[in-house]
Amino acid sequence: METDQKPQTIYRCKRCRRIVAIQENVILHKQGEGERCFKWKKRGDPLDRDKKPECSSIFVEPMKWMQAVQEGHVEEKLWCLGCKARLGSFNWAGMQCSCGSWVNPAFQLHKSRIDESTT
Repeated sequence: METDQKPQTIYRCKRCRRIVAIQENVILHKQGEGERCFKWKKRGDPLDRDKKPECSSIFVEPMKWMQAVQEGHVEEKLWCLGCKARLGSFNWAGMQCSCGSWVNPAFQLHKSRIDESTT
């Protein structure tokens, strides 16, 4: 008997390989306008404005392993439970993605700190 299952994306801590999220936990957001969304002091090269902005993070729903969330903090860094590596941060009031879009509430995991694999 064959089952038609879609491939599942799993996100793991880069340091200890602990699973920190799966595709179902990811919250999609509308892509922002990149550099134009930031204050003028935070903008980069004005010649790169036509470049399509890329998200350097994923946003997820709050999960049990996020200790600071469970402790009732409003804004804090997110640490891996296995190896204590910093994976990202959260803010109940929201935060701005690198693409320029605002996400509220925001539970942000940096792509540079996690590995993405498909099963």
